[in-house]
Amino acid sequence: MDLPGSILIVRLGAIGDIVFASALIPVLRQAFPDARLVWLADEANKDLLIHNPRLDRVATWPRARWARLRKEGHYGILLKELRALVRSLREERFDWVLDLQGLMKSGVWAALAGGKTRIGLGSREGSQFLMTKRIDRRTESNTIGSEYLKLAVELGLDTEAFAMDFVPGDEAETEAGTILEALGIRRPYAAIFPFTTRPQKHWIDGNWSALADEISARYGWPVVMLGGPGDTERAEGIRNRCRSDLKNLAGKTGLAVSGALIRRSALGIGVDTGLTHMSIALGRPTLALFGSTAPYLETGRSDAVVLYEALPCSPCERRPTCDGAFTCMARLTVEKTLAAIDGILNRA
Repeated sequence: MDLPGSILIVRLGAIGDIVFASALIPVLRQAFPDARLVWLADEANKDLLIHNPRLDRVATWPRARWARLRKEGHYGILLKELRALVRSLREERFDWVLDLQGLMKSGVWAALAGGKTRIGLGSREGSQFLMTKRIDRRTESNTIGSEYLKLAVELGLDTEAFAMDFVPGDEAETEAGTILEALGIRRPYAAIFPFTTRPQKHWIDGNWSALADEISARYGWPVVMLGGPGDTERAEGIRNRCRSDLKNLAGKTGLAVSGALIRRSALGIGVDTGLTHMSIALGRPTLALFGSTAPYLETGRSDAVVLYEALPCSPCERRPTCDGAFTCMARLTVEKTLAAIDGILNRA
């Protein structure tokens, strides 16, 4: 393949996957310092990317808006906006288009962008027929982001700079400082991330309350809970079970500000969710609690640890067989979690 003068990365979501895939940004920038580097993402995830100085542009797919326009029958407006986005991508005249998601929706966008060489990572659902080259995403490695590292190697790139590359931005950093000041937090604190999209990935809510109380008692640290707008009811339940003064920010901060709060923390603890992966990306001591999923077991750092006790059914992914018992997560007791935290902080 010829050296590219312009590259489009297509990874629309989800939060954690974008954070993993961001490790390709410094590798591509190092390999092609003069190339134009653009990322196409779902508009809801743009805060993960727009402050990164190594990207020339972040193009956004306004998926939620277009769904609303379609539902309301505004087909003319929808078609106009679709044409405008496609035109703006084609005007870039991409030499390489990297479809990191490998689904039909991402493959269609890769094709619409009109790149000379379209490389799909694990392309399926028919999207493989829209690519000029397909790279199998399967790997034997248990290391975080291993499929993206494999892609970099397959492309012949120097992987010395391979590391997740999330930048919250100056505005988010300022807002995070204001929030902490309002909460009266002027000393080290822990951040917890209990929420994710599937119930089988959740830890027991009562355990989160007990863990927050133990962290406050053992280390004298405040605990800050982060989550999205859909997590507020569960977050309030966790907060109400606490004896300590758990700071509940669920639904009150966007991705960039959440990232800035995580970056300032002394410790991050969470399930298989984007905020946990962000904590590792931002170099914070982190404990990840995995059960029905195990996207990685090795983080590459001694102060970022995965707590995972595989059962014969593990990982079940989207097909749990335990009738809602979620035994794999229940086995991760508060005591085991605290022991893991002690080990992490002793190494940090």
